[in-house]
Amino acid sequence: MSGKVHGLILVALIALAVPSLAAAGDESASTAAAVPWTSLSPAQQGLLKQFESNWSQLPASRQAALVRGSERWLNMTPEQRTQAKGRFARWQQLTPQQRERIRERWQQFQSLSPEEQQRVRNNFERFRDLTPEQREQLRERWQRLTPEQRRQLREGMRTHRQQMPRSQQPAGR
Repeated sequence: MSGKVHGLILVALIALAVPSLAAAGDESASTAAAVPWTSLSPAQQGLLKQFESNWSQLPASRQAALVRGSERWLNMTPEQRTQAKGRFARWQQLTPQQRERIRERWQQFQSLSPEEQQRVRNNFERFRDLTPEQREQLRERWQRLTPEQRRQLREGMRTHRQQMPRSQQPAGR
């Protein structure tokens, strides 16, 4: 495997490990048991060989995150790997402030109930199905609203959904 390809895989593994750490939570990450290098499969060792010489010095939570990331990577299709590399490349291009804002939004999303998370996912899918022109129009309308108007709109939508009979509510909302 060429050095460039190996580097891209390593970068993607690290990108995969970051959400794994966030999902695991601080408490479980701090109590993770160390992962012996010899317990990794040959494929995982190949992907993580850059860490072999200092594996035992890595924090157990970092080892666990890298193992989870390598497992995810190895289970991906070539198309999914290409997409993961693209997402990581976009992440690298973000400013530290943009990354922090994304982390904060992820934490907000994680704090939602499962029903609210599903509602957000469904709305995202609906947004993604819009044409680029429709998305831009929607963004512009939203940006023109004052914070108070935005709050009122959110509250009005929430109230409207709660008043609708279950049989008329959109699925998953």
